[in-house]
Amino acid sequence: MTAFLFHEGAGAICTHGGQVSTLSSNKQVLVNGMAVVVQSDISQVAGCAFTVPPNQPCVTVPWLTPAVKVFINGQPAILQSSSGICQSAEQIPQGQPMIISTQTRVSGT
Repeated sequence: MTAFLFHEGAGAICTHGGQVSTLSSNKQVLVNGMAVVVQSDISQVAGCAFTVPPNQPCVTVPWLTPAVKVFINGQPAILQSSSGICQSAEQIPQGQPMIISTQTRVSGT
């Protein structure tokens, strides 16, 4: 399934409304001037509202299902349709993040 490439600055949120941001290790492939995110990149979550005891808000998002045909420096790219898992600091799964906006010019599979 074709989907747009996910990049630094694209909009994503955790299950509880926290903002997901990624600083990509890829510095060579850009879309709209922003680096495309690859599977080895770990996204950070800020402002997760899941703070019921014990306090374990989402803090990271490792990406699990990258592109199958788009590779950057040997790493599969992350697409708007890719899934990840929000994790607490203790790496407890908290649900899936939702990518809400990306660039709309470059897509991949």
